[in-house]
Amino acid sequence: MDALKREGKIRFFGISVKDHQPENVLTVLRTGVLDTVQVIYNVFEQAPSDALLPACEEYGVGVIVRVALDEGALTGAIRTGVTFPEGDWRNWYFRDDRPAQVEQHVDAILADLGSAAEELPSAALRFALAGRAVSTVVVGMRSLRNVERNAVIADAPPLTEPELAVLTKHRWAKNFYC
Repeated sequence: MDALKREGKIRFFGISVKDHQPENVLTVLRTGVLDTVQVIYNVFEQAPSDALLPACEEYGVGVIVRVALDEGALTGAIRTGVTFPEGDWRNWYFRDDRPAQVEQHVDAILADLGSAAEELPSAALRFALAGRAVSTVVVGMRSLRNVERNAVIADAPPLTEPELAVLTKHRWAKNFYC
């Protein structure tokens, strides 16, 4: 990668971490070859904050967060009985009793924050942005309403320390990708 950079063939080099295995990139991160790491990080999936985010901060590696809204789970829209269009992969991701599990966890977050469901996406995105070494968040959006809502968050104030502490308590070791 260094030779490719010297030759001007690439400017930066990054890696995308597989699903829920942020620790897999630590060895290569420490070599100094990486400029960025893309990783799943959100209110539920906080494993990157254990070792990966601090290591990225230490080595000056940028972090690109993906799945900050947990495929929609952190929007408040995934509730018992939710349905998706035929062929939508979320039918598989949110199968069986998973919507009920999400609903229970989301309701607990909202109760602890004292917030309404429509405020959850903002809190979830600001949580992801507050992560150590996080440079940016890639947010999936399926409607103009989502785009408008998420664009406004860029101007929102950061979460307070008490808000971050509340959200940190809602770490949920799940992997719906299995």
